[in-house]
Amino acid sequence: MDPLQFLVPLGWLSVVGPVLPYAIFVMTVANLATRHLAHRRHVEQGREADSVDAYTPHVFTNVGLVLLSFLFILDSPVSGTILSVLVLTMFIADFFELEARNVEARNDMDIEAPKSSIAASLIVLVWSSYYALFFVIEGFWNQFVVA
Repeated sequence: MDPLQFLVPLGWLSVVGPVLPYAIFVMTVANLATRHLAHRRHVEQGREADSVDAYTPHVFTNVGLVLLSFLFILDSPVSGTILSVLVLTMFIADFFELEARNVEARNDMDIEAPKSSIAASLIVLVWSSYYALFFVIEGFWNQFVVA
């Protein structure tokens, strides 16, 4: 008996569960792409105005990653928890980086790249690619794992 079966109907999770690592990986790559586009937009806004706005596609990928990582907790509790901590770290770093860009725009400073959120998103990319692309290194990996 699954302890969560009375709180969350988990029948659909057996269908969606195997696809979650791939969805998280694709969303992580999309997040990196929207991060680049958001930075370009923030640089343009910093030149023209005294504040920068959140880039909607990037907010969508951030929220999508948070929701997918929480869903991954139901399918794979330990791996999902580790991934969720990394994604939440990235999410919080994005929030503070946006505020830092606003301070730079208000003080007529050059808009810098969001270094901490880039680092956090690269860690999320490494972790999510491990789950999604493990089949690529599985043969090599299993040579070193003692059965």
